[in-house]
Amino acid sequence: MIKLIDNILTKDGVLSLINNIDDGIILVDNHLQVELYNSATLNLLDLNLIQHGSSLVDIFKPLDSSNQLVDLQTIITSTKHQFSTKDFCLKYDDDSQINLYLSISPIEHSYLSNNPLNGFVIILRDITREKTIEEEKDEFISVVSHELRTPIAISEGNLSNALLLIDQSNDKNVIKETLDQAHRQILFLADLVNDLSILSRSERNVLEISQDHIDIDNLLHDMIVNYEPEARQKSLRIVIDNQSTPQLELISTDLYVREILQNFITNAIKYSQKGTITLSASQSSTGVVLSVKDQGIGISKADQARVFDKFFRSEDYKTRQASGTGLGLYVTMKLAKLLQAKITLKSHLNVGSTFLINFPNL
Repeated sequence: MIKLIDNILTKDGVLSLINNIDDGIILVDNHLQVELYNSATLNLLDLNLIQHGSSLVDIFKPLDSSNQLVDLQTIITSTKHQFSTKDFCLKYDDDSQINLYLSISPIEHSYLSNNPLNGFVIILRDITREKTIEEEKDEFISVVSHELRTPIAISEGNLSNALLLIDQSNDKNVIKETLDQAHRQILFLADLVNDLSILSRSERNVLEISQDHIDIDNLLHDMIVNYEPEARQKSLRIVIDNQSTPQLELISTDLYVREILQNFITNAIKYSQKGTITLSASQSSTGVVLSVKDQGIGISKADQARVFDKFFRSEDYKTRQASGTGLGLYVTMKLAKLLQAKITLKSHLNVGSTFLINFPNL
């Protein structure tokens, strides 16, 4: 055991030891000249070799949260105790960048020199994925708590008013309208919970695929039955294109196909003030193409590139007039990828949008 420890304490022993560590490790002297480093450091700094005695500040140039170069020399030389941060990033020549965990620890009495304080250990770790998950989690909590607060407050207010009106008024129409408003908010909450449930399962990769035989004609007529009342409330028509190919069958997961289709239909209803929503189906070389076409407000070219992003809501005032979480289309794209389906969007402002989904047979 003593011999093993003696071997490790040699420079070669230390190098052998740190080369088995995934984090980048750099040992520098008091002048910040590199004395030792491991192979993980080369990967993180995107270098083939670091010359012995190279200045650390010449080869390692982290940026702060404002994208400004960090005064690394001042930070290191002023470090008297262990220092760490997750707020720096590293930019590469191709303009890609990673988030960094940086740890600096002063070291006393080593093979570097005989000075009481003769160097520093620098530890580097790529935490890009960790930071992304952390940011998404913070955004998720913020958005969901905000989206929940409004419908809960409106529902509570309307139900309270309804209870008061029952005691003080005989106007059934007023009471009915109050209850309808509360009901709409509860339906919104139900949709949100459904989206969150699917999102959670998809991101944990626990969604199950089945090979159901789906009668497309029945599917489209089911959608009409389910969403015609909602469309009628906005004086919209929802119809099936009479040019659609009859007798189509798709082999896919019925639950997810319906979820995708109904998300597009509810969006069409939400963002249309007049006109017709048309459902259609046609045979493709690999399966079936379904489409949902509306005559609504449309989507700008800039927003089309982001419409499937998580939590995305357009800044367009017309879009903002309709409630939404920004999760529906993100979840839809997740399900489409699971089913190997391809979504195509065609849209023009103030003309309408068409979503085509090419479902292959599984």
